[in-house]
Amino acid sequence: MSIAHATPSLQTSSSRWLLLASLAVNLFFIGVAVALLVRAPAKPTYDRNVFVRIDRLAGTLPTADAAKIRSEVASHHDAIEAAQTQYRAAQDVIRASLRKEPFDESAMRAAMVQTRAARQNFDQVIQGVVALAAAEMSPAGRRALADWPPGRKK
Repeated sequence: MSIAHATPSLQTSSSRWLLLASLAVNLFFIGVAVALLVRAPAKPTYDRNVFVRIDRLAGTLPTADAAKIRSEVASHHDAIEAAQTQYRAAQDVIRASLRKEPFDESAMRAAMVQTRAARQNFDQVIQGVVALAAAEMSPAGRRALADWPPGRKK
């Protein structure tokens, strides 16, 4: 009779350990799932809109210098927006040429030439506005502008 009583005891003991291990694994996976749901999604660090980027840049400058660059951007807003729109439209032409069937390499190359010209114009407009603002900035503001983005190795 002692053998008959020992077998149920072993099954009960191993069942308890199995239940405990299963509970631990389930709690682990529930914890992982909750952590993934609770954690905030990462914010994009790059925004293609030049006005957002200039505002981020201005936020790292001394207050008076930030006001100067924001003022220059505001006074040239239409020219900046037109150059940005033209550049983005030229990029869209490249994308459209890549999607077109049958593919036309010469059309894509022509679109790339237009995009380079639009990019150069966009750069000239932005750089001109930054140069105007920098001419009125303090030395500390120009240094902060030169060191942008903050934390970049010099």
